Amino acid sequence: MEKIYVLGRDAVPERFTLGPGERLKLTLVALPGVSADVPVRVDLEGEGAELDAAGLYLCPGDERVNFRMDVRHNVGGGVSRQLFKGVVGGTARTDFYGLIYVARDAQRTKAYQENHNLLLSDGAWALTKPQLEIYADDVECSHGATVGRLNADELFYMRSRGIPEAEARALQMISFLSPVLARIPDEALVAEILRALENR
Repeated sequence: MEKIYVLGRDAVPERFTLGPGERLKLTLVALPGVSADVPVRVDLEGEGAELDAAGLYLCPGDERVNFRMDVRHNVGGGVSRQLFKGVVGGTARTDFYGLIYVARDAQRTKAYQENHNLLLSDGAWALTKPQLEIYADDVECSHGATVGRLNADELFYMRSRGIPEAEARALQMISFLSPVLARIPDEALVAEILRALENR
């Protein structure tokens, strides 16, 4: 099943349970002006269960967005992937807390987690805390996190080709967010996200 939730518009369930062979493609979107605390727990309770989770957040002002992802592999043979990307400016603050838990008997688990953030101002803040808690020994698990700024060399290159600075910055942000944008089938929502990037 596929679920897309826009924070501030949709109520996000706090818990999902996946049985044998069940798949969940979950996408969370935070648009400018929205502050939210988003706790989500996913229990993979059946062999072959699969979670594909992603998030996109745009926080250009004074927003406060807090994601708490708790993914629990309670049986073996499950797969989970998480990719969360954010653009943070103004005095906004974002927090990403991600836990991948693998139970003792959950062999052959594959679990991956990434959180990447772009800071657009000196007052912006992005805190990221990915964690692995693994009690099985036959697993493939990894996590990664980055906090950085727009690439100055790319910006210079585009400006030297006649692209105005504001447009070049917007193109960099769109490129950064594209792996999550590509998951969203709602063209109106994608257009709204692109407008927000261009306006900021």
